[in-house]
Amino acid sequence: MLALAPAAGTGRPAVAGLVLPPSGVFALAYVHSVYRAPSAEVFTAHGGRFTMWAVVSTSGGVLDYYALDGTRSRTPDGGRLLRLAVPVTYDELPLIATPIGRRTLVAGGRCLPLFPASGARELTLTVRPALDDRGGPCPPLYRWLRSADDYR
Repeated sequence: MLALAPAAGTGRPAVAGLVLPPSGVFALAYVHSVYRAPSAEVFTAHGGRFTMWAVVSTSGGVLDYYALDGTRSRTPDGGRLLRLAVPVTYDELPLIATPIGRRTLVAGGRCLPLFPASGARELTLTVRPALDDRGGPCPPLYRWLRSADDYR
């Protein structure tokens, strides 16, 4: 298991060292394994916990795949958005990242890839203070997520 955010320090809230915007909104972006479509789960962080409240994708099939109750709509850029009827809150979120799914954190127009160059990586997302921001520019695949705050 890989601890993603530094535990020490009194910096700004971060997930995996990706400093969050004041809204606390961030997305866990990936390429959906069945639909091969860029997709993301959208979260808001509060007090060391985070809540998933939406799923967004370039494919409507991805929203069907989740089979979750909620309100569906289109994003300004033509994507598909599902706002969950019952948001889900986590203290931590274990997951596996691979080069195929390309799991990447997106917040405030910055990205932090979580996947290794090859193989698989087990990791756990947590929200902790961070003094540094390990994020960088988003690759073209995830630039459409630069406005995750707009999905509220």
